[in-house]
Amino acid sequence: MNSSLQKFWLLFAQAVTIMLAALFIVATLKPEWLSETKVGSIVDTVSLKESNYDGQLSPGSYHEAVKRSMPAVVNIVTNKGVTKPKSRKGANPNSSDPLFKFFFDDQPPEAEPRSSLGSGVLVSPEGYILTNHHVISDASDIDVALADGRKVKAQLIGSDPETDIAVLKIEPKQLPTPITLGKVESVHVGDVVLAIGNPFGVGQTVTSGIVSALGRDHVGINTFENFIQTDAAINPGNSGGALIDTRGNLIGINTAIYSNNGGSMGIGFAIPINLAKQVMESILSNGSVSRGWIGVEPQNLSKELSEALGLPGNISGVLLSGVLEGGPAARAGIKPGDVLMAVNGSPIKDVRGLLNQVAQINPGSQAQLTILRKGKEIDLTAQIGKRSKPKQQAN
Repeated sequence: MNSSLQKFWLLFAQAVTIMLAALFIVATLKPEWLSETKVGSIVDTVSLKESNYDGQLSPGSYHEAVKRSMPAVVNIVTNKGVTKPKSRKGANPNSSDPLFKFFFDDQPPEAEPRSSLGSGVLVSPEGYILTNHHVISDASDIDVALADGRKVKAQLIGSDPETDIAVLKIEPKQLPTPITLGKVESVHVGDVVLAIGNPFGVGQTVTSGIVSALGRDHVGINTFENFIQTDAAINPGNSGGALIDTRGNLIGINTAIYSNNGGSMGIGFAIPINLAKQVMESILSNGSVSRGWIGVEPQNLSKELSEALGLPGNISGVLLSGVLEGGPAARAGIKPGDVLMAVNGSPIKDVRGLLNQVAQINPGSQAQLTILRKGKEIDLTAQIGKRSKPKQQAN
């Protein structure tokens, strides 16, 4: 028995020695083996509960709207030649507020060639793209990058500095599905909207917000203004991009932001799609946009001015401080000092309202002008003239 116990004890001692030696070697050469074993033992004691994905979208998701519209939003890269330093405040020469910024390349122009980034929206299978005038103004070369990564050359069909709309065309070869145009009548303050563009050149980006206001004018960016205001985050590079509703329909072309640092501050402006469409159709039909003109120098009626002129306190209209000799208004019998109260029966409240009202009338058409002269209302008929093209504005 003693001999058997001695043999057993010897075998046990040898086995323990071999195991200790093996453990020493592993700890020295492969310590991760021991740590993995240790972690595994800890993980085995943790219970985790994971959701089962059923393929359904999360409640409130706008994925389908973005999926339908995003392929039609393109990136625009323009190469611009040598330029002289000049204002970048838009098509309106009266705009001087430094807080208004366009969404792209908002750096002062330099006297050397430069490149700029912007966005655009494919609106037809023929390859027509809507964007901003200030994105492509002075461009010597225009490249369009599609959502699938392809890059193609674009042709400028025409642009309208006074609304900041431009129309481009690319070859209709295997183009993505064009975006669906929405109805401005269906847009209401408080509606959720999504902005799609290429901010800072990082790539296609979607942000969300609401419609903050409709019909926003007197902003001082463009000559003709009727903006959709939104708090969707939009930044440099978004110019010309899409503002869509939750069904994926295009309701506006993003144009400018109100900012003191160049970034989004929750106040952005988009040109409504009905105005953009009207300008595009005019460009495609006539090569440019024709607007009405009557040849007057209007002035807003302040309370003090009305009192000085002896006008009724409730008078609504604009004072015509000047009338162009031989112009449409002069031929109709309008004189300096008259107060223009209505055009074709639509009341005129201020100078911008008069400008917008007359601009919508086709040149050559007849229009009824209602004026106040020496306390009497008079209806006159004028043949609307054609508004001359504005001088090229800095953009």
